[in-house]
Amino acid sequence: MSAQKGKSGFISHGVAAQNRKARFDYKILSTIEAGIVLKGVEVKSLRLGRATLNEAWAGERDGELYLFNMYIPEYQGGVLSRFDVRGMRKLLVKKRERNQIFGAIARDRNTVVPLDVHFNARGMAKVTLGIAEGKQKHDKRQAIAARDWQRDKARLLKNR
Repeated sequence: MSAQKGKSGFISHGVAAQNRKARFDYKILSTIEAGIVLKGVEVKSLRLGRATLNEAWAGERDGELYLFNMYIPEYQGGVLSRFDVRGMRKLLVKKRERNQIFGAIARDRNTVVPLDVHFNARGMAKVTLGIAEGKQKHDKRQAIAARDWQRDKARLLKNR
């Protein structure tokens, strides 16, 4: 899914921010799509595609699911409304999915990492959450070796 920018430079639908390092650092067991509660200027800033998820994580606070430490820069379009650029943002999931996530955190000691923020076909901001377990150092080395081999194999077949 590629981001579609209109004449104004805003992303109408597609990926607005992506956490590419999450798939390297974690083994993703399952994914869940969640809605995110944002203010109007946060959505405008997110549509510019400048948000980052590198240090973001999801967790429980008061029985609800929140996204912590996601960076959305302030919108510079002349709007005076300010917001916390790294504030916690509420995630909207169904009760069954929320219980599944909380169970995975408590029982299995898994982590919930945001994989990307995107706009669906209706223009709504969504977050793809991954229920993940951390990789060990040797697992990361194996992933690097496999990726390098795939690249070398493709190069050899191309030159053949």
